[in-house]
Amino acid sequence: MSSTAGYPSDCEITAGLRQRAALRGQAREERGYAWKNCLPRAREISLLLLDVDGVLTDASILYTDSGTEFKAFSTRDGLGIRLLQEAGVEVGVVTARSSEAVRRRAADLGLAHVVQGARDKLAAYERILREQNLRPAQVAYMGDDWLDLPLLVRVGLAATVADAVAEVKAVAHYVTRQPGGKGAVRELCELLIEARGAHEQLLARYCPEHPALGGGGEGSSR
Repeated sequence: MSSTAGYPSDCEITAGLRQRAALRGQAREERGYAWKNCLPRAREISLLLLDVDGVLTDASILYTDSGTEFKAFSTRDGLGIRLLQEAGVEVGVVTARSSEAVRRRAADLGLAHVVQGARDKLAAYERILREQNLRPAQVAYMGDDWLDLPLLVRVGLAATVADAVAEVKAVAHYVTRQPGGKGAVRELCELLIEARGAHEQLLARYCPEHPALGGGGEGSSR
């Protein structure tokens, strides 16, 4: 029964609290063993490096009759990257191909490192480590094919997409539930954000009243 004064009744408040607890419990259940097992590694990460084709995209490459190349990027991945940057983790790309579309997407997202045409990804990775004075344990990398293996076996957190080749999955610490270009990067970003304890703080900036916050986000009147 609702209060005639416009405020929720005790029963409604109790039901609401139960619903929020159920939502938090459901979110925890969706995170499997691999996710939880990777959290200690993820806490050390200061830089996330990403392959492009097959990771930020679905590995498709489209050409017009004039030879112009097109790539499709996920807006959800893009927001995940921005949220991760807000949480204090830098993001960059290391890709063997060169593309104006990648340059524009990297500029849109304000990526800290953009290495294109990197046939030797290991050399590019080692240069970034030297320039940024980082240890391998502080770097995460997500790739999907054989060219990514030299990095994946060296970084602190090796991740790959659901549709990666078997050899890459065999060395990855974390395999996403989503395929490349379809939310895989967002999933990894959320793992890193959770590891830094920044999930609720970031969510509260967008929706202080969200049920996952228990109504206790910043600016909430509840």
